[in-house]
Amino acid sequence: MDAIVSGQPAPDSAGLPGFDLASFAGQPLRQLDGNEILERQARRESNARSYPRRLPLALAEGRGIYLRDTAGQLYIDCLAAAGTLALGHHHPATSNAIQKALADGLPLQTLDLATPLKDRFVSTLFDLLPGTIAGRAKIQFCGTSGADAVEAAIKLAKTATGRQTVVAFSGAYHGMTQGTLSLMGNLAPKQPLGSLLPGVQFLPFPQLKRCPLGLGGEAGIDASLQLLDTLLTDPEAGVVKPAAVIVEAVQGEAGALPAPPRWLRGLRELTRRHGIVLILDEVQAGMGRTGRPFAFEHAGIEPDVIVLSKAIGGGLPLSVLVYDEALDTWQPGAHAGTFRGNQLAMAAGTAVMEILRSEQLDAQAESVGNRLHAALANLDSPLIGEVRGLGLMQGVEIVDPEGEPDALGNRPLDGSRARALQRACLQRGLILEVGGRHSATLRFLPPLIIQAEEMDVVVEQFAEAVAEVAGCADFPGAA
Repeated sequence: MDAIVSGQPAPDSAGLPGFDLASFAGQPLRQLDGNEILERQARRESNARSYPRRLPLALAEGRGIYLRDTAGQLYIDCLAAAGTLALGHHHPATSNAIQKALADGLPLQTLDLATPLKDRFVSTLFDLLPGTIAGRAKIQFCGTSGADAVEAAIKLAKTATGRQTVVAFSGAYHGMTQGTLSLMGNLAPKQPLGSLLPGVQFLPFPQLKRCPLGLGGEAGIDASLQLLDTLLTDPEAGVVKPAAVIVEAVQGEAGALPAPPRWLRGLRELTRRHGIVLILDEVQAGMGRTGRPFAFEHAGIEPDVIVLSKAIGGGLPLSVLVYDEALDTWQPGAHAGTFRGNQLAMAAGTAVMEILRSEQLDAQAESVGNRLHAALANLDSPLIGEVRGLGLMQGVEIVDPEGEPDALGNRPLDGSRARALQRACLQRGLILEVGGRHSATLRFLPPLIIQAEEMDVVVEQFAEAVAEVAGCADFPGAA
């Protein structure tokens, strides 16, 4: 374990396939002292900062799937700003769109006033919508974050239905405002705050392997749907009829947990039958990441409300709601925000959607994601409990190989080994994030432009790190 030291420079990766170091962005790298930058960050920035604690990097440049730090070391970025950078760093399409908007003298912020650029953005987005959604769609531009759009979605559902409660799911992540924290499964950020948004009913999110109902597989799906049906129909259930059900088709922060398609179809049928608004949070899973433009498409459903952010802004802050026009009963000014007219983000986001369609990046994400999934599943290590996910949204669950299995045969999650594995990957030039329960899942969220041969390098680096951590003797019970 002595070799796994956070913050050590990665090896020279200039030989990575598809990477021309001579073309790396801009002027020659200025020699900056990364340690001094990190020291000042620790001294001056909030104690709430999170990523630098696990990824102590002072970054200088980015191009495509690659990052370079102030020491000149190269990394493959499989975090991509938590899935925001669908086209990677400084893609020509987004860079040119931003530069053109600036050169044309477009207003940078327009509140909710119309512009030709905004009109093009909406048309491009509506053209991506599956099925019959676009024919009855309305759009609301929200503030800079997905959390603001989730807040708007809840307000919309409550206004349209006249009801006040919401159903959310264990493991959910919908943002960090007090309202969206009320919908979050993770308890740690919520506990210091006391009273949050009232009227939120949590239900278990189905997992085929670690089933929260202790059943597993198809039986767990049946039981989960039956539980919701009972809550909605039993007059003694103690649960009032909700305004909305909010769900992620793939839970990102919970460790790349896909909702079973049959369960999502059942959820859509139940909410439609009972007149409940179904909100799909596509902030992280949308824009092609899972192998479809929208993750809910894997189940063949059409939600009432779609929440979009991250990649929809092409790397710049933007969030929107797309919803059924039947819900459009709120009054002017019911949801507003100064920065909802971010023209540069609309320019970059339009470029992302156009590239997504013209280059079929969703199909590429599916193909390369399947390659990644298969390669990770083939790693023979007692540390790996499960490999799961869709497209380029994959997670590797790390377990204690000596721990006592539960009733379904799952060994205990091991966050300490997962963090050691993250450090070992960083030392090899691979940036991954941890997530999931007990922070025991390594998450793969690379840009959608990553090529198959580049993904093979990622797997090779990860496999070496797994072998190193598996051979360490610093954990209780390790050989």
